[in-house]
Amino acid sequence: MKIGYTTGIFDLFHIGHLNIIKEAKKKCDFLIVAVSNDKLAKKLKNKKPVIPFKERYLIIKSLKYVDKVVEEKVDDKILAKKKYKFNIIFKGDDWKNSEKWKDLKKRLKKLDTEVFFIKYTKGTSSTLIKNVCKKIYRKK
Repeated sequence: MKIGYTTGIFDLFHIGHLNIIKEAKKKCDFLIVAVSNDKLAKKLKNKKPVIPFKERYLIIKSLKYVDKVVEEKVDDKILAKKKYKFNIIFKGDDWKNSEKWKDLKKRLKKLDTEVFFIKYTKGTSSTLIKNVCKKIYRKK
């Protein structure tokens, strides 16, 4: 059985988030999605999410492509591998050439875990949505 794993903050859920989750599910039998809690999201992005963790968690849990949703408290994919026993991890291909993911790919390969990069959806992001909202509210 192919167990897949992906993570994200999933703030202001948009089509890019859905595309990663949907494509990941096509490549595994069981998909685990980890949602970063508010503390980790702040640490990773240096800003607080707009949507609180509990709501982001419920949004991801409601998706038909997701078999299990978990809280991500620390950014440690090796620890997650040991805990959830996945054999394939998914990430947007905008991270493909980063030193972090090059190193992770080598380390996970030693644990018989494949890293699969999914095509990044251009033209949308939570940051872009936030900026558009700021402009709209400034005009009022």
